[in-house]
Amino acid sequence: MASIKDLAQDSHTVTWCPGCGNFSILAALKKAIVDSGIEPHNTVIASGIGCSGKTPHFIRTYGFESLHGRSLAAASGIKLANHSLNVIAVGGDGDGYGIGMGHFMHACRRNYDMTYVVHDNQIYGLTTGQTSPTSQKGMKTKSTPDGALEEPVNPIAFSIAAGATFVARGFSGDLVHLSGLIAQGIKHRGFAHIDVFQPCVVWNKVNTFEYFRKKCYKLGENEKYDPTDRMAAYAKAWEHADGLPIGVLYKEERPTYEDGLPPLKKSPLSKMQIDNINIDGLLKGYE
Repeated sequence: MASIKDLAQDSHTVTWCPGCGNFSILAALKKAIVDSGIEPHNTVIASGIGCSGKTPHFIRTYGFESLHGRSLAAASGIKLANHSLNVIAVGGDGDGYGIGMGHFMHACRRNYDMTYVVHDNQIYGLTTGQTSPTSQKGMKTKSTPDGALEEPVNPIAFSIAAGATFVARGFSGDLVHLSGLIAQGIKHRGFAHIDVFQPCVVWNKVNTFEYFRKKCYKLGENEKYDPTDRMAAYAKAWEHADGLPIGVLYKEERPTYEDGLPPLKKSPLSKMQIDNINIDGLLKGYE
């Protein structure tokens, strides 16, 4: 069984800004890996580009830093090549809900058995403060000096509608609660999407830690809540004026994409013998 100490990556110094919410997400992810009982040598973390993209550098598992918006594409390939691995994708709101939105939609509906943790700071932090897909309408940034014109993307509502089988929202200011959500996502058999409110202390002066502490409330804490009711979950996803719900909004059991691939029932693709396969006939078609 791995420990938090086993996951420490001493060869890389964490380079995030002091006070960044990413530190809590990293700590929560490490705790979730330990609490869920998965082993680092059987775990792969795939990331995109952005502040969150460096996560694989800071945790001792296998890792793959892909292109901008492509963390889920890389994670999907890894999972299909060796479905015995525990695959975790990480990305930011600009990375995953902007350029990577197409991959996000199809990962949800295909129901790959993997976990997707999104560092949602509602800004492009690495490129010094431009509007992201989840920035509030009217928000003034370098790219929108007169205020953002678009309504923000609602990632929770989107993933429920697209077919994700585990949908949760956390807050980086509550590490224990967040680590529990990630652990549940890891244990869930299917596509687990966890959107995390992650304040950017440098570029986003609207969605601060104090803002989320006042707005967030935990599902099921003061009322009964059934996360298996899809329509109720969809309604919760749109709550804003009276508070922002955090916790597991929706979950269901459904066959995974891998379940529908007969070759994977025998063995992971990466472990299959291919030295006896003759592809001469296939190659002749290209002559």
